[in-house]
Amino acid sequence: MSRTLFIADLHLCEEEPAITAGFLHFLQREAHQCDALYILGDLFEAWIGDDDPNPLHQQIADALKALPVPTFFIHGNRDFLLGQRFARASGMTLLPEEQVLTLYGKRLLIMHGDTLCTDDEGYQRFRAKVHQRWLQKLFLALPLSLRMRIAAKMRANSKQANQHKSLSIMDVNQQAVMDAMARQQVRLLIHGHTHRPAIHDFVLQGENAQRVVLGAWHQQGSMIQVDADGVRLSEFPF
Repeated sequence: MSRTLFIADLHLCEEEPAITAGFLHFLQREAHQCDALYILGDLFEAWIGDDDPNPLHQQIADALKALPVPTFFIHGNRDFLLGQRFARASGMTLLPEEQVLTLYGKRLLIMHGDTLCTDDEGYQRFRAKVHQRWLQKLFLALPLSLRMRIAAKMRANSKQANQHKSLSIMDVNQQAVMDAMARQQVRLLIHGHTHRPAIHDFVLQGENAQRVVLGAWHQQGSMIQVDADGVRLSEFPF
C-alpha cells in the first residue's frame, strides 16, 4: 500500500539510548515500507554544527542513508543549524520551514510548528534573533568546545524559562494556524513541536479543515501516515 510517513520531536541524544534504538527499529520496520519519510524537526536534542564528531550523528546518518525511500527534513527549534553536510551524509533533502505537498490527491502543509506559537512572545523574539544568518555563521565559526558550552547554557536557560510559562502560551495560536493554512490554500496541516499529539477538526473559510499534531518520542514513538484513505496518527512502543 502506498503511504507517506511523518515524524518529529525525537530529540535524539547519547543520554537516551532507548529512543535511538526505537528510531533505528522504526526505520527498519516502518520506513522501509513507504513512499517517503518526512522528519518535521527536532530529530536531535541539540545541534551545534555539522562538524560535531558525536558518534551518534554518524550512526543516524548511516541509518538514514541506508533507507531505500526519499527522506526529507524540516528544521526544528533544537536542530535549526543542521546543514547540507549532514544532509548529504544522511541522504536527506532539506526543506523550507513551510512546505506544501500534494499526496494521494490531498494538498497539505507541513512545518515544525514553533512559528505557530505566537502567544509565546519571548520565544518568538529569541527565534527571530537566532535565525539571523550572520549570527549563525558567527556561532558556527567558534571553536567546538565553546559552542558546546554556549548550547548547554542556552538549553538550561530555556528549560528554566519554560517552567514559568503556562501550557496555553506554549501551544499554537489558532489564528496563526488559520492564517498559515489560508495563505498556503490548504485544509490539512501536519506539524510537531508542541508534543501534544491530536487531530483537531475546525472550519476554515467555510470548509472543513484539520490540524494533525505529532507526539514526541519520550516513552513511545509517534507517527502520522497519509495514504489514499486519509490521515492516521498512531503511537507505538520502542
